[in-house]
Amino acid sequence: MAKGNMGGNNLNNLMKQAQKMQAEMQRAQAELESAVFEGNSGGGAVTVVFNGKKQLQRLTITPDVVDPDDVEMLQDLIVAAINQAFEIIDKETESKMGRVTGGMKIPGL
Repeated sequence: MAKGNMGGNNLNNLMKQAQKMQAEMQRAQAELESAVFEGNSGGGAVTVVFNGKKQLQRLTITPDVVDPDDVEMLQDLIVAAINQAFEIIDKETESKMGRVTGGMKIPGL
């Protein structure tokens, strides 16, 4: 009978650990979602600011980079700034969630 009880204690401990991990993950996710991430290109000619949900909050373009005869360059600068910001968000997300999960890769995080 004691053997079955020990199994129950182990299961309870495992459940408590899982609940603690879930709470820590939710806290980390909330921190990420409210954080601000910035990417830029062209030496700061284009700057983008995103939140942790990858929603664009602000786009700044310096007037001297706006050339009606070279719209393609401006488009490339915007794409580069966005990609840089997303890379920063992904690294920060991986770092924060990695601390919570002990480095375990959990799908969807």
